[in-house]
Amino acid sequence: MKLATWNINSIRARTDRLVMWVGAEKPDILCLQETKVEDAGFPTAALAKLGYEVVIHGQRSYNGVAIASRVAATEVTRGFGDGEPDDEARLISAKIGDLRVVCVYVPNGQDLESEKFPYKLAWYKRLRRYLDTHATVNDRLVVCGDTNVTADDRDVWSPEKWAGKIHCSPKEREAFAEVVGFGLVDVFRKHNPDGGVYSWWDYRGVSFFKNQGLRIDHILATPPVAERSIACVIDRNARKGQDASDHAPVIATFAD
Repeated sequence: MKLATWNINSIRARTDRLVMWVGAEKPDILCLQETKVEDAGFPTAALAKLGYEVVIHGQRSYNGVAIASRVAATEVTRGFGDGEPDDEARLISAKIGDLRVVCVYVPNGQDLESEKFPYKLAWYKRLRRYLDTHATVNDRLVVCGDTNVTADDRDVWSPEKWAGKIHCSPKEREAFAEVVGFGLVDVFRKHNPDGGVYSWWDYRGVSFFKNQGLRIDHILATPPVAERSIACVIDRNARKGQDASDHAPVIATFAD
């Protein structure tokens, strides 16, 4: 089984690129973030032609998450469902076969002095509570998406330049670690213990060509799933070109 996650950064702007990529890579499950479109505007038909069914949690111009799969998704939920305000389309969950997939687009936080930063930290706490409420560490579960945080300095092209900044601050990393502490395994890190491989590069300047990036897109799995992973890569080629997303897909392969 091949599972991928990709912050597409506007699916309307990149439908053709997505279709080409899916046609070439043929993932069994694809999680998308930052689709930036309401459900009715999602290019469902384009993916259907490739053999995928899609479940969507969209929002006009902002956010938006979706899961495409070759096997029909069941038990689909949108948002935390915890009774708190939840008007941003940032989480969708579905059962695909015997695997529960949770696709997330974690708030960016903007900067450490922004009012959006506490919201980001609170969102992470809600995510941990969500897992505690709806899953156990023995379940077949994957949590993946744009987490907007680096786990440690191996995921940062220049730890000195990024020290104390958004995506790299101690508070964010602690919040991320709390979610991982549910009992999740960072599948990419399992297969790539060294640093220097990134999933996001700023559009500004020549960050991509200099490989000045961050790894802020993750595939996290419970042990019953992670132990069957045989590879995990970041498709840097998908970031190339003027019309590319600023993120690259992360692809994990699991033994059947």
